[in-house]
Amino acid sequence: MLDILLTPIKAMRLRYIPLLLVYFAYGSSVFTAIAENFWVKDSLDMSAADLAELGIWLSVPWTVKMIFGSLVDSVLIFGSNRKSYIYIGALLITLSSLMMIAVVGDYSMVADFSKKSVYIFASVIAVVGFVMQDVVADTMSTEVVDKNQSEAEIHQELASIQVLARLSLGFAIFITGWVGGELADVFKDNREVVFIIALFTPLLSILGVTLVRLNPVPVSEINAQVLFGGLIFAVFVVSMGYAQVPYSQEIVFVVSLGIVLYLLNDLVGDLSASAIRHIKMAMIIIFVYRAMPSVGASLQWWQIDVLGFDESFFAKLSAIGGGIALAGMWFSTKFIVKRNIAEMLIFLTIVGTVLSLPIVAMYYDIHTLLGIEARTVALVDTALASPFDYIAQVLMLTLVAIYAPEGKKGTWFALMASLMNIALSAGGLLTKYLNKVFIVSREIVTDGVVTTAQNYTELGSLLWIVIGVSFVIPIVVILKFNPSKT
Repeated sequence: MLDILLTPIKAMRLRYIPLLLVYFAYGSSVFTAIAENFWVKDSLDMSAADLAELGIWLSVPWTVKMIFGSLVDSVLIFGSNRKSYIYIGALLITLSSLMMIAVVGDYSMVADFSKKSVYIFASVIAVVGFVMQDVVADTMSTEVVDKNQSEAEIHQELASIQVLARLSLGFAIFITGWVGGELADVFKDNREVVFIIALFTPLLSILGVTLVRLNPVPVSEINAQVLFGGLIFAVFVVSMGYAQVPYSQEIVFVVSLGIVLYLLNDLVGDLSASAIRHIKMAMIIIFVYRAMPSVGASLQWWQIDVLGFDESFFAKLSAIGGGIALAGMWFSTKFIVKRNIAEMLIFLTIVGTVLSLPIVAMYYDIHTLLGIEARTVALVDTALASPFDYIAQVLMLTLVAIYAPEGKKGTWFALMASLMNIALSAGGLLTKYLNKVFIVSREIVTDGVVTTAQNYTELGSLLWIVIGVSFVIPIVVILKFNPSKT
């Protein structure tokens, strides 16, 4: 046990710290999450379906992540194809924070624009900035190793850096999510203060990339198919959104899925028929597991309006969830990798379903009948669920790694990352549709007049549908397409 506890500490090197600062800055994006959620609920006339729809658009930069990877590999900006991209990402994140400060604080500089438009634009450029920094950080993680070692030692160091990078992300989510939530409670009447403090996030990434020392790497030739094809697709997505084409999200989903599947099929085309079959089965399992719907923003609205959860309590939930997930990340890896992945995913699906039931019980006021505080139920449920969420992510990444074709692993990981993000878009679409069928609304007041009445009567049905779909479909798909049984 002591050896497991000390392993990450023993792996740490001073030369990693600047890189880990970049990862920490990325994880710190959750700092404003609670303040933002409360502000959106109180200030914007956006339904749960609208917010689910926005989430789908915000996933697009992650879907076309390979574009940024191609740029980082091949295109120099001011003589650099690493640090300059971090600086650009930091600039975009800073601009997003400044826009949020202006719109949340009702400053005159944005008075001519609707709050919704400013919020959406700020969210988009922040996501692009974080995607850019994430791609560069993952690339640099292979370039801080000591090359004066044996090949086996280099491989071990690369693995250690990946573990430390994920720990840095987890620690950032744990600390900044907690602190940001508490500050959201302190400054609930001046929420722009939280966004002002959040300007530390781009400063951390700038500091880290300025200090990092990288091994020199050659600039590769531009992969025209990936770069220009991806750029054309990005222009297509923006055009669809700007022109407000009917069913634009569904069209973008189908087109992006088709492109990624085409590239994946081309990538594995020279493998044996058996290998291709196993890979396709693994892809189906990963896609379906990631594509399950959620309840959406309406659940948190209900927790705020009916259960009385405030910013400080959500900060505690964030701290507990992040802390336990971090502990799970630290201790559980050796256990996870020794188990059958498909069977573990079935187990996690069952556990996830069971851990969803306390929320349903609270909706029907069963906790009151039992004499249990709603906050106690939420705290315990969050504590129990947190490590399982992390384990599921690790298992899916492990499944991706197992079936990575030799000599093409870099491209495979980039495309599978895109596929996993497209699956999240599918889940977002399902969430949007469900919220249009089961309409849940919080009270919206415009100029002192209630324009939308509070109505949570459909939330129970929505909860049951999401739980049922997320239980039945993954288990059926995993049992049918388990690649380890063929």
